[in-house]
Amino acid sequence: MTRVSRFGWRTGAVVGVVAVAVLIGMLVLASGSKGEKPDHPVSTKPTMTNLEFAVWGGKEEIAAYQGVVDDYNASSTDTNVVLTSWPDSASMLLAMRTGVARPDLYLLPRGDLAETIAEKRNRPLLDLLNEREIPVGEDFSRDAIEAFSVDDDLQCMPYTTSPMVMYYNTDLVDFEAMATEGLPTPKDDHSGWNFAEFRAAAEFASRPRAKTRGVYIEPTLRGLAPFIYSGGGKIFDGDDPKSLALGEGDSTDALRQTLELLRDPRLTLSTRQLQQRSAIDWFKRGRLGMIAGFRGLTPELRAVEGLNFDVMPMPSLGANHTVGEQNGICLSSGPAGRAESSANFLSYLVSDEAIARVAGTGYIQPSKLTVALSADFLQPNLAPAHAAVFNNVVRSIVLPPLMQNGAELQALITPDIKALLTTPVLTDLQELLQAIDEKSRTLLDPDYEPSDGASDDPSATSSSGTPAGTPSGASGTASDGATDDRSRN
Repeated sequence: MTRVSRFGWRTGAVVGVVAVAVLIGMLVLASGSKGEKPDHPVSTKPTMTNLEFAVWGGKEEIAAYQGVVDDYNASSTDTNVVLTSWPDSASMLLAMRTGVARPDLYLLPRGDLAETIAEKRNRPLLDLLNEREIPVGEDFSRDAIEAFSVDDDLQCMPYTTSPMVMYYNTDLVDFEAMATEGLPTPKDDHSGWNFAEFRAAAEFASRPRAKTRGVYIEPTLRGLAPFIYSGGGKIFDGDDPKSLALGEGDSTDALRQTLELLRDPRLTLSTRQLQQRSAIDWFKRGRLGMIAGFRGLTPELRAVEGLNFDVMPMPSLGANHTVGEQNGICLSSGPAGRAESSANFLSYLVSDEAIARVAGTGYIQPSKLTVALSADFLQPNLAPAHAAVFNNVVRSIVLPPLMQNGAELQALITPDIKALLTTPVLTDLQELLQAIDEKSRTLLDPDYEPSDGASDDPSATSSSGTPAGTPSGASGTASDGATDDRSRN
């Protein structure tokens, strides 16, 4: 209820006296200041804060980021953002490490998060996000938040999350034709498939007369990881790893089953073919049935005229697991004033409107659920027809431990992983894998002491061509066929 007050005659008299006094004072001030200029003119224009936002990617991605920045600058009265870009994350991080670049905000792969935190190059975000009422827990999946959370705080804002999936040429891998021939095929909804169905697809796509091959998996730890996880194995010995765990029972069993397929010279690309052109080029030419990849591969394949493709989850050896590419946006550890301006810009960067603009390029899979589930990402009129697979398998991503020396580990063991797929004869697979585990300890375990008889090079071979430390002429445990050219030509 509204209460109405009424003036009495005493109140009216007081108001009248005050009004006269104020009027007289204004006249005196006006006459006394006539013709005078104030000593210090008061400016009403706000001070502009200039921010630098560092990103990396292809031309289309950079153009989309620039559009987002331009829109923000057009609406902001106190902040101007400048976009700086690099072709890849490694180039950007090198510029940051050497002091060439000092951005206020930057796009960061999760694999470089441990180093970023250790070098104090980022500012934790939870307080800044709460002040701006950004509903992180509602709009982003728990897995995306977990990927960038350390020490009970969100270190960088989740921005993109793409699982590794299996791209396949629908002309070479024709599930309807396979079913007609009585071959095992996955469900029509593309929700998943087992290893037998995957192998059947690889065999169906391998046609000697057409000179096509069934499948290619990158011979790296990341390339094999989905198969290991799916088979019940693990890559590392713990969350704070001191060693790889490839030589442990379930990991070895999963790799043995996987290598039987990936070493089959009838089904995968030979060394000679890979020397001629990359696996992705063979896929673009219609000569390769399947290749594993992330969302960023989609626009590249769309650009190939006449190439028909779709996606499936990674095949299951018992459980549905895969690996992912996660990128976040970090704030630099600078002055508090700049952090406030950076956080204001960040709140716009993760708005539906801004994310949808970048997602529209087809290169990224947003971590923000509202955009990932929208047509801006799914793009139903474009390939792949089953783009929902990307969203459906995000929960299947296994996050590796955060490590500062991840790149060094890859460089150390990749030759040995590659040898598993290319060595003509594998003898004791578990022994080879345990040797790789032992080798990883030289980098991961600060208290490492070599065991007696440990080899520095698990992929080393004896003069007879068999792996060192194994008997000459021993039968292969994974497969006697390797992806070299001996069995092909």
